[in-house]
Amino acid sequence: MEYNERLARFRQGHVNPFDRREIDSSTEGKDPPKHEVRSEIFSSESKTQSSDRAMDLGLAEDHFSRPVGSFVASDVEQLKQAIAECKRLILELPEHSEKQKDTVIKLIHLRLKLQELKDPEEDEPNLQVLLEHRFSKEKSKSVKQMCDKCSTIIWGLIQTWYTCTGCYYRCHSKCMNLINKPCVRSKVSHQSEYELSICPEVGLDKQDYRCAECRTPISLRGVPNEARQCDYTGQYYCSSCHWNDTAIIPSRVIHNWEFEPRQVCRTSMRYLALMISRPVLKLKEINPLLFNFVEELVEIRKLRQDILLMKPYFITCKEAMEARLLLHLQDRQHFVENDDMYSLQDLIDTSSGRLSCSLTEIHTTFAKHIKLDCEKCQAKGFMCELCKEGDILFPFDNHTSVCHDCFAVFHRRAYDIKTTQGDCYYDNSTTCPRCARMLERQHEESQNP
Repeated sequence: MEYNERLARFRQGHVNPFDRREIDSSTEGKDPPKHEVRSEIFSSESKTQSSDRAMDLGLAEDHFSRPVGSFVASDVEQLKQAIAECKRLILELPEHSEKQKDTVIKLIHLRLKLQELKDPEEDEPNLQVLLEHRFSKEKSKSVKQMCDKCSTIIWGLIQTWYTCTGCYYRCHSKCMNLINKPCVRSKVSHQSEYELSICPEVGLDKQDYRCAECRTPISLRGVPNEARQCDYTGQYYCSSCHWNDTAIIPSRVIHNWEFEPRQVCRTSMRYLALMISRPVLKLKEINPLLFNFVEELVEIRKLRQDILLMKPYFITCKEAMEARLLLHLQDRQHFVENDDMYSLQDLIDTSSGRLSCSLTEIHTTFAKHIKLDCEKCQAKGFMCELCKEGDILFPFDNHTSVCHDCFAVFHRRAYDIKTTQGDCYYDNSTTCPRCARMLERQHEESQNP
């Protein structure tokens, strides 16, 4: 009878019928049964573990003891306090540390939850967080989409649906609570690397004849479900996790210079789409022989090396900074940082010829500023100290050689076949006049302090 009364009060929003504290207060002065004592022990242990997790952020309430996206906060003020505490911790933790990254993710979840609580009048919240997905309610009613969970059509006119802003996972509102796949963008953030083996198949027997993702029974005969292989992971998936989407496989590009799209599962398709512009491929370590067979890569590498030699001129030039010349490479920022890292999109554009054309045009614009338009940049040129003749030289010019110690520039011309003599030729075996002069000056200064 007492339990029914408490349940009625709970439905009215007054009390939780399973709250241990109120049960204890109602039975105060009585000896609890043994099974209740044991229950209290386990309850206290779970509360201790929960409080320990909460103390990591210094919060009064544990917002993170439940799965991501399932917060327990009684009002908006508690969430605001938790957000303020997260901000303080982010500033105190070491930069780029794992704890700081986790705290940033928790801060995002708290802010999304706060947004939901601030708009309680809507039947469906505009934002929802689940398994690191950040679902946004879609407004479009005419676009035809497919639900990634139930593999059926989303009828926008009569159905509510959501899209993850991170990995573009789409689903019905009714399918939200059934999702068991985490957001692919979190994997990209924590593990930015490709599978570099070509279709590393392990076999259905190693998978226990089940889908590699949802563990649904599958077989090559299609009974009870058809087994479909993903060319990227080499594993087999069911028809709900593998829709026969196609994508370019990085391992086939690196090892075979092959760009034919292959069938991949839905998760691999999203992962490859998010990774396509990330410069994570170091070709000279993965497959250095590729430069011997692909002439376009050699040309791209030379253009990138020249751009890196031009970068110091732009950094110290006021006119170049005002014109923001380096923004020509804003879509490929790694080109102004190094010359050996490539993204999959770089290799695709190299194969099609688009990258060579665009990079040659940018190279011409940069060289024009340094050699013709800007007098300050022209003044930073070099005269060949071996022949002391000719025009002003720059390190990115063709047929020039640069000293690795003092960065002086010299003519670099081919040997005369008849006389077997070079004309202004400089290499590492030749003594650099500028380096010799600097050493002599240091020697004189040491003798005459």
